[in-house]
Amino acid sequence: MAVTPEQIDLWRAAPKESQHLEFKEAKHQISFDRLSQYCVAIANEGGGHIVLGIADKPPRAVVGTQAISDPIGMTEKLFREIGFRVDVEAVPHPNGRVIVVRVPARPRGTAYHLRGAYLMRSGESVAPMSEDQLRQIFAEGEPDWTEEQSRHGLDAGQVIELLDTQAYFELLKLPYPTERSGVLDRLQQDRLIDEREDGYSIRRLGGLLLAKRLENFPDLARKAPRVVVYSGPSKLETRLDQIGSKGYAVGFQGLIRFVMSQLPQNEVIEDALRNEVRWVPELVIRELVANALIHQDLALTGTSVMIEVYSNRLEISNPGEPVVPVERFIDGYQSRNERLADLMRRMGICEEKSSGIDKVVNAAEVFQLPAPDFREEYRRTVVTIFGPRDFDQMHRDDRIRACYQHCALKWVMSKSMTNQTMRERFHLPESKTATVSQVIAATIEAGLVKADERVGSSRKFARYLPFWA
Repeated sequence: MAVTPEQIDLWRAAPKESQHLEFKEAKHQISFDRLSQYCVAIANEGGGHIVLGIADKPPRAVVGTQAISDPIGMTEKLFREIGFRVDVEAVPHPNGRVIVVRVPARPRGTAYHLRGAYLMRSGESVAPMSEDQLRQIFAEGEPDWTEEQSRHGLDAGQVIELLDTQAYFELLKLPYPTERSGVLDRLQQDRLIDEREDGYSIRRLGGLLLAKRLENFPDLARKAPRVVVYSGPSKLETRLDQIGSKGYAVGFQGLIRFVMSQLPQNEVIEDALRNEVRWVPELVIRELVANALIHQDLALTGTSVMIEVYSNRLEISNPGEPVVPVERFIDGYQSRNERLADLMRRMGICEEKSSGIDKVVNAAEVFQLPAPDFREEYRRTVVTIFGPRDFDQMHRDDRIRACYQHCALKWVMSKSMTNQTMRERFHLPESKTATVSQVIAATIEAGLVKADERVGSSRKFARYLPFWA
């Protein structure tokens, strides 16, 4: 179907570019190599359109283009270069000639490459796909790892012996059936076990969630979470190294209690009584451990969720690079393991509405902790929670990170960050207004927040938004 000028105007009105829509001025020409790269990147991310002759910054005026004088010839040339067909069309817009390149989506389980480089969109440019992203694409045509059998050829008694069915019904807040058949029927309804000709089989998901002992499932044993406690702020001296033994759901509360018991304590005095309190609230541990279990890349072998306790911080990491960019953890959500997330939500272990990280950031503010540090490392996603630290003891990066997270948290609450809210976040008096302004300015310079232009240029009433708002 031919693209109309009205369709182009609708695209121009979009709030921003996306993986499926790319604007280029290209008044006179466009590099063929660059155009080829964008075609491959957009196809890998679901297909879309490249529009030439449009300013790539709002309000996206139609500037017209002289590029691609022969659209049909360019279609053939691109096909020879990238190996799949795109449609190139010249559209006579009232304000100037526009070229539209329609790019199809890649086939399921296939990633396109350009001379060996698998490409994706990255901001306003293209970049190589990560190994994790490629693995996910190539696995699309394969059965879900969690749905495959872990144990098979079992009788009803063996299923009950291997899985903690009592805890399963308690977590779901359901009465335990009076007959064994009722237990097995419920497990089959949730697709955790299957009845086959040779007996019952337990799916990997069933074992991961409900195993009384993960070691009884050879293909799941290495997926057990591991808690390592160090004597100081480095890995030089290990005081304890404990590997979890139960399934994620039935062992979750015990895991959280164990981690809490290993955290350093602070001494506080309340009502003339001396109390020992952990410097990280249980809510933070609960949310981050649940996230790590749910969002791990289960296809990676030889690695597991790690909870490392140091004398001055806590690090929780999971296998696999994040599905959502780390700077969008507060407002974004995409589950890597949907069925695992759904069942753990139903069992009251986690939420599936992207509020977990919000709670973690909010708790850090309430308990006056440095902002959590979310990082993407090689094949791992890492979150670091720091112990109490006064504002004066925070490094510049700590302050910038806290400012950005505070701004993003305010935005998802339909509010705005101001100098005053930042002072409240750090528990600083009004006399520190200039100091906080310096922190905000440094965060703007880092490209993480921006001034809200809707309130004018008054510094007194200035409000700030996260960079993506």
